[in-house]
Amino acid sequence: MTPYQQLQHATRSERDWLLATPLLTRALAGEVSRDEYLAFLEQAYHHVRFTVSLMMACGARLPDRLGWLRGALVEYIEEEHGHEQWILDDIRAAGGDPEAAAARAPDPATRLMVAAVRDEIEHGNPVSFFGMVQVLEGTSTALATQAAETLQASLALPDDAVRYLTSHGSLDIGHLAFFEGLVNRLEEEDLAAVIDTATLVYRLYGAMFRGVEASCAGGSAARELCDALV
Repeated sequence: MTPYQQLQHATRSERDWLLATPLLTRALAGEVSRDEYLAFLEQAYHHVRFTVSLMMACGARLPDRLGWLRGALVEYIEEEHGHEQWILDDIRAAGGDPEAAAARAPDPATRLMVAAVRDEIEHGNPVSFFGMVQVLEGTSTALATQAAETLQASLALPDDAVRYLTSHGSLDIGHLAFFEGLVNRLEEEDLAAVIDTATLVYRLYGAMFRGVEASCAGGSAARELCDALV
């Protein structure tokens, strides 16, 4: 197998667990409420706003043997810059309060996901950041466009309320092909770091979705997180 195929194979069970999240399956079936969609956007804002800074930290800490990855990070930064504002615009267009969403603390799983990746960059192997790329872009490619179309129809949302989802569904298809080429150049120890982080982020991202559903149902997002990670 190529390194990319190894990454896909090694994270298959975690990826399947994420994609089986009830909130995601209901979104594809047009069964998500406006409150749930707004709650998802709020959590998306709280991790997307750190994407560029995590990329910059990764690039700054890459060893010379991985210096070739800095050019890729520059491209990613140019693509991702400002996307958190898109999410706030979506919240406003969907009838939510973007200022209140930005001011609220993120749910536990969202906080842990960003913190875990930052810790790996700063204290582990910085290339592990690409494990997060594997999760977020792979999930977007698999679900975002279809979910956006279904949500827009079921909730009667305007086009400018689903910009984040629609843009990432199409944008990340090209990103994944680019990403595959990068992963296929990684040595064994660096690939292992990417796999390890992807495995963790799949679990935390899935817990984030489960927390959104629990909080909208009046449950405890923190309790849901603990249950999801067992």
